[in-house]
Amino acid sequence: MTVAALQTSSGDLRLRLVAAFIVIACLSQLRALPIALAALAAVGLVAAWRRPDAQLWRRLLHVEAFLLLLFATLPFTLAGRPLFTLGPLTASVEGLERAMLIAAKVSASVLVLTVMLGQVEPARLGTALRGLYVPEAIVRLFVLTARYLGLIRDEARRLQEAMRMRGFRPGTNRHSWRSYGHLIGMLLVRALERAQRVEEAMLCRGYEGRFPRLAQPAPSLRDWAGASAAVVFGLAVTVADRL
Repeated sequence: MTVAALQTSSGDLRLRLVAAFIVIACLSQLRALPIALAALAAVGLVAAWRRPDAQLWRRLLHVEAFLLLLFATLPFTLAGRPLFTLGPLTASVEGLERAMLIAAKVSASVLVLTVMLGQVEPARLGTALRGLYVPEAIVRLFVLTARYLGLIRDEARRLQEAMRMRGFRPGTNRHSWRSYGHLIGMLLVRALERAQRVEEAMLCRGYEGRFPRLAQPAPSLRDWAGASAAVVFGLAVTVADRL
């Protein structure tokens, strides 16, 4: 069932959004580590079969690098059976299990999002959100942020290159922090200027504060089957966790 649900890279995007939200909501409620690891393994196998490219795993590695903080802190802050001692700190078995549980749920959720929605353009995603009656202000903010985030990132890269060309070398001193403050301020100023130019261009093209809402076709039987399979998978792991 999981394969049928997660392999729908095409089809009705509204159902995929709802199904992904339900699956992630179910994964977030897992309390048993074996069930969470089994769910992660199932989603990981589907992800490896559906998208056998390195980009998927690079994205997951970024998340895992952040989750390493859990393993560095949670075992030492949660009381329980002692596992090992590192100077004045004592790691607990319960803390390690809790860190593994959170890491498994987060990793599985990221894989679900990446496989089901990772290749969707922001404009299509915005149209699907409007089809689900999400407020237009939120949809407009999401679409424009996703559209111009890359431009802001390129602008920040150019400013950093200009700083290096002028001999800037980062360090833990007042000059470095002041320089980074100036960098952030200049980036905000340029982002504001670009936003004003984009707004003027949109107004010149007849923009009246609302995106046109296009009619979307009704979901097909395959779309309903895939979304239902994803929901069944989420509910199945939740029920197994409660048994």
